[in-house]
Amino acid sequence: MHCRFPRADSRFTLRLVSMRLLSHLLRRFIEKGRLVVRTPDGGTHAFGSGADGPSVTVRFTDEKVARELFLNPELKAAEAYMDGRLVFEDGGTVFDLLLLFSVNRRGLAAHPVQAALRKVWRALRRRQQSNRIGQAADNVKSHYDHPAAFYRLWLDESMSYSCAYFDDPDEPLEVAQRNKMRHVAAKLQLSPGQHVAEIGSGWGGLAIYLATTCGVKVTAINVSPDQLAESRRRAEAAGVADRIEFLEVDYRELKGKYDRVVSIGMMEHVGVQHFDDYFGTLRGLLKPGGFALVHAIGRMSPPGTTAPFIRKYIFPGGYVPALSEVTAATERTGLWVADCEVLRLHYYWTIRAWRQRYEARRDEVVVMMGERFARMWDFYLAAVELGFLHGSNMVFQLLLSERRDDVPVRRDYMVDTERALADAEGAGAAEGAARRA
Repeated sequence: MHCRFPRADSRFTLRLVSMRLLSHLLRRFIEKGRLVVRTPDGGTHAFGSGADGPSVTVRFTDEKVARELFLNPELKAAEAYMDGRLVFEDGGTVFDLLLLFSVNRRGLAAHPVQAALRKVWRALRRRQQSNRIGQAADNVKSHYDHPAAFYRLWLDESMSYSCAYFDDPDEPLEVAQRNKMRHVAAKLQLSPGQHVAEIGSGWGGLAIYLATTCGVKVTAINVSPDQLAESRRRAEAAGVADRIEFLEVDYRELKGKYDRVVSIGMMEHVGVQHFDDYFGTLRGLLKPGGFALVHAIGRMSPPGTTAPFIRKYIFPGGYVPALSEVTAATERTGLWVADCEVLRLHYYWTIRAWRQRYEARRDEVVVMMGERFARMWDFYLAAVELGFLHGSNMVFQLLLSERRDDVPVRRDYMVDTERALADAEGAGAAEGAARRA
């Protein structure tokens, strides 16, 4: 004769086991700050000493949340919040929860189950980062083809969606993004009439700046139709549409030779198995004596994987490379790394500004995109901001050339050119107004 527990008892046992497993993880994970978890059965569970970190209280609305969080906390915490199954109480926010995670991140990775999960991710990373022609366009569209009006709510007036360059952490975002464009243009050492290829042109802000301020012709490519349409509209409004050609084409399909090549925030979408394609393409596009600038997110830690939430919901196919992976690819493709600058906190300051501006307009985001989307963006902006504050992320800028002396051998020229460009910006704006008239 076999005895069976009633189904209600089975569910109770499963809930009990799930919470015990999650409690085991959280006790090992949370050393700083404090997390209080309230479960559907009325239980309250506290983790951490409360010292040296935030205190956060969450409530699970169903018994499945505990089991899901134990198995894959980095993805399931986001999904439970997006679906309203993980609720913040006592005034807490998703930023507070992610700050608690951020200051305790090493403890999570050390847990045996989480360590095993990361091994699986590493084994699959080449498949996860596949960006074949066509597939790369689909991956990019999933993020960038949201309405331009959504991004306009919280980006600066140039619609720059990459790391700004701050003279002071509290500098207005509009000023810091203009600083970035000036900094990039100065490094490129441009002369009027030169032809620049821009790989991954966003909403056209840099192309418009280079055409307006430096007097160059720009061929700018993108695989997002929505961004290209907005870019053409903005170039027309700036009076430089005749100097910029916007093309919907994959970087591997661009033809021609250019005096300079610039790529801002594009390498993160390439994928580790395509690095040689990327750098080989840059080299092949350069005229003799030309050089390229690459601005991208990197990590100071060894090669890794893309976090599951970012991989699934934000940047499919995306990957932030270690500098060792970047320089290995430049070695294989025969490029000189003529200059390297590492921007350590500039993206933290940038995303902090984005998050604050986004939160100020969040009610409009909900009307435009829906509550679940708004929660996804809550999680995304908070997670990446803290990744640049407590994690291993940073931004690098490389100058790349085929010959050792194509880039000036002293860096003084960058500072001198930045000062000259600051003066030219006013003149360029006046010329653009005249052209529009």
